[in-house]
Amino acid sequence: MGDFPYDLTPSTLPAMGLIVLRVDETIEQDFRRAITPDAARLHITRVQSGDDLTPDSIAAMETQLTSAASLLPPAGFDVVGYACTSGTAQIGVDRVGDLVRAGVQTRHVTNPLTAALAAFADRGVARVGIVSPYVASVAAPLRTAFINAGIEVPDTVSFGEEVEARVARIDPKSIADAARALAARRPMDAVFLSCTNLRTFDILSVLEAELGIPVLSSNQVLAWHMARLAGQGV
Repeated sequence: MGDFPYDLTPSTLPAMGLIVLRVDETIEQDFRRAITPDAARLHITRVQSGDDLTPDSIAAMETQLTSAASLLPPAGFDVVGYACTSGTAQIGVDRVGDLVRAGVQTRHVTNPLTAALAAFADRGVARVGIVSPYVASVAAPLRTAFINAGIEVPDTVSFGEEVEARVARIDPKSIADAARALAARRPMDAVFLSCTNLRTFDILSVLEAELGIPVLSSNQVLAWHMARLAGQGV
């Protein structure tokens, strides 16, 4: 008895890959809401990362990035995102791109830092305040990266947290309160909520309406930038 015949149906949807930290509990949920199954094929892999986010644990994660990318399906991608804002700021945008491309075939590589800068340009903002969950040694490189890209950073607020499991549990109300306090301290064009593990998805539009300025988050800008790079025209 011979094999039963079958047809192959090629996918016409953009292919997106996402490299998520082992300890991140938030971004997958946000991306499933931001990028629906009828908009793109979204494939996710995990990269080994420490329970605490420190400069040392970020440096260790750098050595695992290519291996994590290589676990994505081998068919090739329109875009792959590395989902770590502070990690990108410390490792460097170009280095992240090289490490990802060494593990997977993709037309584009992006990350929350690159995506944020693209979103700032799209919104026409030049002065951005930062809300971050992390200790100064982890939060500072992002501010420096923004400044080096020509973005003024009038002020920042941080929760001073190292433990990623606790970052994922920070109440969105606390994040919103931090954004309000930050915007009240100095004039700024926008607020950026940094970290893919913060639960920001449901407070962005409320804060924008209240503060009267754009309020952007790592997960929001990364999803937006990946969709744009994949040719979805958003």
